[in-house]
Amino acid sequence: MWNGDELDLDAYLARIGIGATDGDGSGARRRELRPDLETLYAVHRAHTAAIPFENLDVLLGRPVALEVKAIEDKLVHARRGGYCYEQNSLLAAALERIGFEVSGRGARNRTRGDSLLPVTHAVLVVTVEGEPWLCDAGFGYVGPREPVPLARPGAEVRQGAWTYAVHAEEEEEEEEGVLVLRTLRGDEWRDLYAFSPQRYHPVDYVLLNHYSSSHPRSSFLGQAIVQYPGEDARVALVGRELTRLYPDGRTERASVAAEGLLPLLEREFGIRLSERDAAELVRIHRSGD
Repeated sequence: MWNGDELDLDAYLARIGIGATDGDGSGARRRELRPDLETLYAVHRAHTAAIPFENLDVLLGRPVALEVKAIEDKLVHARRGGYCYEQNSLLAAALERIGFEVSGRGARNRTRGDSLLPVTHAVLVVTVEGEPWLCDAGFGYVGPREPVPLARPGAEVRQGAWTYAVHAEEEEEEEEGVLVLRTLRGDEWRDLYAFSPQRYHPVDYVLLNHYSSSHPRSSFLGQAIVQYPGEDARVALVGRELTRLYPDGRTERASVAAEGLLPLLEREFGIRLSERDAAELVRIHRSGD
């Protein structure tokens, strides 16, 4: 379903740092990849550590293609990032190629207050030995870096200094069976998003992607959004503001000037743009002066 047979798996694994052994034996050795929980953790963790979240193509007025080869060209070979449809389509293709059972879900963002937002976020459910796991490489700087169990609602999982849990929904406005991913920030649990058991397919993400990349109300239009879920601090550039979020709930914010934008993208997110794209991005950034 995810066209994993079209993916250059070796190139993808090299991109996320799970490389084959060099001829002289000096390279990092890749364990045999089986559709087991150890592999799922390894691939998910490596993907989120290597590939940043970003919407720069949307900001530059380009269509976001979701074909496997197009995503591979951008996120793997060009070493760019992407947003949820790209990130999780790539992760799904890789996991399917390895042999996992992968299905999609649609989620409602809950990080923006009490408003009931449309389903615009794409997540994955991966089944390993009969147990479902939430996998999501595309929720930006506050998202999980590793799989989260779904068969044990309320179970807290530590991912480094960060804690997550999936809870059964208790609000009446949501239908039965809805689950909510939450994160612990300081002493307070915060909702990240809610999702239902309904399966989503790649064609459904094409429709959601069209809304997110072109609808006037989409938050991805008109501003740069580049994010990275770091181990010690989560980092987000939204428009002209750089935010660092710490596990204890502390937040640091700083304004980013046009002359500092490109160095920041490379330093914080590992993103290098072509000369043409870099110049256009700086021009857009300066247009708000």
